[in-house]
Amino acid sequence: MYVYLHLLFTLCIFHTHSVNDRQFGIFRIFHEMKARMCCTALRNLLQGLSFSAKYYSKHNPPQTVCPFSKIGPKKCHILGCSKSTCTHRTAPPGSILPCRFFSCKQEGKKVLSKRKQNTSRVTSNLLPKSLLKSEQKKWNNISPIYEAMTKRIKEKLEELHNMYTLNSRSPRIRFGENVYFEENGCIFIAKADDGEGNAKILFSVEDLGFSDAFIQRIRISPDQRYMAISLKSENSEEATCTIMKLGDLPVVEKVIPSVFSFEWAANDVLYYTAQKNLKCQNVFMTTFTYQKRTKLVYTEQDARFFVDLYCTKDRRFLTINSNSKTTSEVWLVDCRHPFESPALVQARTTGLIYHIEHRKDQLYILTTYGEPAEYKLPTWACEFELESHPEHSTSTCYFQLSSPVHPPKRFAYSFKENNLIEQAVQEVPIITNCHTTRLLAKSKDETLVPITVFHNKNSKELHRRPLLVHVYGAYGIDLNMSFKEEKLMLIEEGWILAYCHVRGGGEQGLSWHRDGCQHNKLKGLHDLRACITLLHQVGFSQPKHTALAAASAGGVLAGALCNTDPALLRAMVLQAPFIDVLNTMMKTHLPLTIEEQEEWGNPLEDEKCMKYIKSYCPYQNIKPQCYPSVFITAYENDERVPLTGILQYVQKLRKAALDHASRTSKKGNWIPNIILDVQADGSHCDSSWEHSLNEVARHLAFLNRELQEVCHPQHHSRSCK
Repeated sequence: MYVYLHLLFTLCIFHTHSVNDRQFGIFRIFHEMKARMCCTALRNLLQGLSFSAKYYSKHNPPQTVCPFSKIGPKKCHILGCSKSTCTHRTAPPGSILPCRFFSCKQEGKKVLSKRKQNTSRVTSNLLPKSLLKSEQKKWNNISPIYEAMTKRIKEKLEELHNMYTLNSRSPRIRFGENVYFEENGCIFIAKADDGEGNAKILFSVEDLGFSDAFIQRIRISPDQRYMAISLKSENSEEATCTIMKLGDLPVVEKVIPSVFSFEWAANDVLYYTAQKNLKCQNVFMTTFTYQKRTKLVYTEQDARFFVDLYCTKDRRFLTINSNSKTTSEVWLVDCRHPFESPALVQARTTGLIYHIEHRKDQLYILTTYGEPAEYKLPTWACEFELESHPEHSTSTCYFQLSSPVHPPKRFAYSFKENNLIEQAVQEVPIITNCHTTRLLAKSKDETLVPITVFHNKNSKELHRRPLLVHVYGAYGIDLNMSFKEEKLMLIEEGWILAYCHVRGGGEQGLSWHRDGCQHNKLKGLHDLRACITLLHQVGFSQPKHTALAAASAGGVLAGALCNTDPALLRAMVLQAPFIDVLNTMMKTHLPLTIEEQEEWGNPLEDEKCMKYIKSYCPYQNIKPQCYPSVFITAYENDERVPLTGILQYVQKLRKAALDHASRTSKKGNWIPNIILDVQADGSHCDSSWEHSLNEVARHLAFLNRELQEVCHPQHHSRSCK
């Protein structure tokens, strides 16, 4: 492992050819850089955000390891740090990108007259409200069944959360003698050498009139006269940027609504991107001292592209990054001359992705140019989180390693001494009773698909233990392998956790993503089927003890498997699932449909694409059969997965299950529980610890009850034939 760490940080200070600062359009793409393959990881590697490092090599044989860790997780929403799973596109450095995943369903029937058109709209609006009320009533009736179990799980999770967050704190920003940080909605300043015990509050979120919002990002001007912060509520996709003039009594200098990313180009010059309908295509520059003005700097004309900003670590350049799912283009703003027009690095070339850093008059270019067209980096068996540091010239890099069941352990790597040091922090429990096993499942086309399995080493008769399988497989994004209290609780209670790294994700590189998107999407389904089948074959649980968990676009593969191979599962939990690809991709008026064509295809212009999407789309392929039980959490105001599509999916799925039951006259025929829990609060991307705690507890209570029916049949009489 330490060898891989050495390689990683040696490559973090990669060397490339010098580039004349006035000739940015002429440079050599340095394609030998070792950098991670996952799009999200690229952004995080260069900026210092968290990413899931690739953990498995197809050249490595299956093996069993037992990692363990001390604890030191962070809980924050600031400094460009986003713990959300919501990332997409090519993920350039500095971005906090929302994910796509929405499925607003309207049947789009032909309109014969203006009168009929108005009637249709009224009917369309009334239908979701009627279904919503019906589902809310059903949930209110059934929820008491889970109350006792939910309460027990919440208490256990709260206990674990308190145990493993003893050393948790928000990131610190150091500027010269000052250190800035956020805690409990307050911004503090302290002297670096004076200790944080003497820190003073600059202002709080409530002072700004945003009592229900959290701080998502902080950027401080080079002279520390101004601070820009983004404030976001859990129920909104858009953030508000507030610029504070610092001093003995900080005052609000300006408030800019609907801002996605922002960076200081100079002491009083702020660049920002405006967000509208989940898109960012305009970059503005605003000034705060002598000639106060706001100017449009850049506009992206292609609806497939999303624009965000990133300031290089040495603060020399501000980068304007325009990215689609497969292509990128970068413009540079010289921070010494912030009013000059941006300079193009290299014009976009279809299929070419690149990102920029700068240090000591050199551009560092991370790119997919050359063969193999991959981002490269050593393999890893856990999540890697690189901590940001304001001093770009520092010779030490700090990072954390973790896994779903092993809390973060902090390390420091010294470039100067070529030395890796484990950072000793407050003593916390060490996890020693968990095995991590790696497997390779052979998919339908002979491709080997990696699986990561966690289980308690003291568990006996693993074939009788409950198994929770996780899947995602979209957008080139890795399956989330960060530490979660609920995963540790499940291991302690004898569960087996399996993470299936199917095609469509980013675990095996850009080709792994390409091999699972558009006309290859069924490969991800074949991979998932092969993974679960192998798990059962080698003795990890069995179908009647198996549950599947997925969120957002992971719902595509989970829902598809539920249609094609329901006998592999007993239960399934979905969070804001994307389950009607076909109807969504045929509605170009929806905010993200056009840019998603590179992931799912364009059924409006390609009949083969339409037929292909229809062949796997979960909503389109529901049929009368014995389905597993399903619990879905949805959000009433989710802009990415609007509620209408989920309501219709639940209705259709429930009807198919009942139709199957009515057609089979065998005594004891099993009818699955199909439950929809609609949350009035919360959003697709962000949720507080308290809100997510309730959701997780309900999911686990549901799974415990469903699998208990198999493990303890004396309590239940249902059985699936």
